[in-house]
Amino acid sequence: MDPSFRPAEIPRVEDCAARALHRCDALAALTEEEGAITRRFATPALREAGGLVAEWMAAAGMTVHRDAIGNVIGRVGGAEPRTLLIGSHLDTVRNAGRYDGILGVLVAIECVALLREGGNELPYAVEVLAFADEEGVRYGTAYLGSSVVAGCFDRASLERRDADGVKMVDAIRAFDGEPEALALARRDPADLIGYYEVHIEQGPVLEDEDVPLGVVSAIAGQTRVTVTFSGLAGHAGTVPMNLRRDALCAAAEWIATVEATARERPGLVATIGELSVQPGASNVIPSEATLSLDVRHADDGERERARDELRRRAEAIAAGRGLGLEWDLVQETSAVACSPDLIDRLGEAILAGGHQIIRLPSGAGHDAAVISTIAPVAMLFVRCLAGISHNPAESVTLADVAAAISASVRFLGTLG
Repeated sequence: MDPSFRPAEIPRVEDCAARALHRCDALAALTEEEGAITRRFATPALREAGGLVAEWMAAAGMTVHRDAIGNVIGRVGGAEPRTLLIGSHLDTVRNAGRYDGILGVLVAIECVALLREGGNELPYAVEVLAFADEEGVRYGTAYLGSSVVAGCFDRASLERRDADGVKMVDAIRAFDGEPEALALARRDPADLIGYYEVHIEQGPVLEDEDVPLGVVSAIAGQTRVTVTFSGLAGHAGTVPMNLRRDALCAAAEWIATVEATARERPGLVATIGELSVQPGASNVIPSEATLSLDVRHADDGERERARDELRRRAEAIAAGRGLGLEWDLVQETSAVACSPDLIDRLGEAILAGGHQIIRLPSGAGHDAAVISTIAPVAMLFVRCLAGISHNPAESVTLADVAAAISASVRFLGTLG
């Protein structure tokens, strides 16, 4: 670390943490649903959130712009080509907590503000990125924001429709984005030092270890699939059980198989989070059942073997019941190892703040996994109450957020 770099002497770290938490509350009020925090990609609520974040970036001394998909980007460092990216996402799941993604953006802004106020000039530029989509709630495909920055956005996704039938390409235009310019928003890897993301842990390990911060060692790989069983609708009172082609019963059998497969394979998690049934009447045999499948594992080989096994089981169940099956692979993300150099530096920054170093993998997906295709990545976890996330009960403490800001500023001082 540069000996002239003295983040411990920078005042107001707790004040900055309090401001970040207050801003989390302000963003929580920007929602699509009364009484719940829901902020999907390219919605008016997300536009308002991005506008507030842009104001806060500018107040911290950054020049601000939105890219072709609507990511809000603030930059300090002017003409310096070597750049560190710091960020997370502003979108949420339905009925979300107020810290998942958002805390990482606000901690990044506070780091920039502290460095500028403390007179610590970095020998590289910093860009704070507030990604417009990570959760993938509206269109069923995650990481739209970071995939544009990484240059791996799938243009076929532009034809996907949301639950209201709105095409993604039209949603981006309505959001003042530029679908035709998405490829131009890719960052040049040659200019990048790396990518750093602060995130609540979304798990109980740090709380169990009684430490405020953790260094992420790796991010699990993920497979998302839409599975549809197709049968034949019929009268609930007149079609004998042995002659039915009930799509929902097939789906139920397969759901039990998914759970059993995940339970018997260490490290594997599998989730059916969505289920849609047609025609959806109490006196009609279901003719179609559509499900979402989410499979994750830190080992890509294990995840891929589980994915293929679950497909074979779905095909066998459908064939045994005389049903059709559609298997639509929506998205697949490989497991990512964080940069050994960056996480060593991050560990030193945590230790310098008087905290124990805990390294742990992340079972959740993060924008860091996508950005890793163009830059080395590091992540810092912040302890959250009972490990609860994707839930209004998400909770962090002022002291832990202050520790995250302090460690992050120290970490930035180790890079050059």
